[in-house]
Amino acid sequence: MASSSIVVPKILRVVFDTNILISALLWHGSPARCVEMARRKLVQSVTCSEILDEFADVLLRRFQLTIAEVRRARQLIQDFSELVAITGRLKVVVEDPDDDKVVECAVVGGADYIVTGDKHLLALKQYGNIAIVKASEFLKIVKANLA
Repeated sequence: MASSSIVVPKILRVVFDTNILISALLWHGSPARCVEMARRKLVQSVTCSEILDEFADVLLRRFQLTIAEVRRARQLIQDFSELVAITGRLKVVVEDPDDDKVVECAVVGGADYIVTGDKHLLALKQYGNIAIVKASEFLKIVKANLA
């Protein structure tokens, strides 16, 4: 009896930067489609409490969402994401040290990609085996991976 080998595509692991999460929540477009793929488990979202805290803070301060709306939004992200713990020791983004948490989250979470609109992170292009891409690029990568 011949054995058949079925190739199962690897589920891509991705860290969404705060700006992608905000855009996905408040507007349509590529960021929303990226986050929707994670919600549908076509990709695995990885995040940390530091990213979620920044997400909540921006929603409260800049966009004046209510505390209840922010809690719901944060819970939504947590529900489809794998939560990892970071130490805050990784120092990579010299121009904006606040972005280090995103890179460290990706490293600790074994992510394949960081999806961001942040110019400092995009300038890195890659950190180790982690590619740093815009939302529109990530959509093309996932489409190719699922084909």
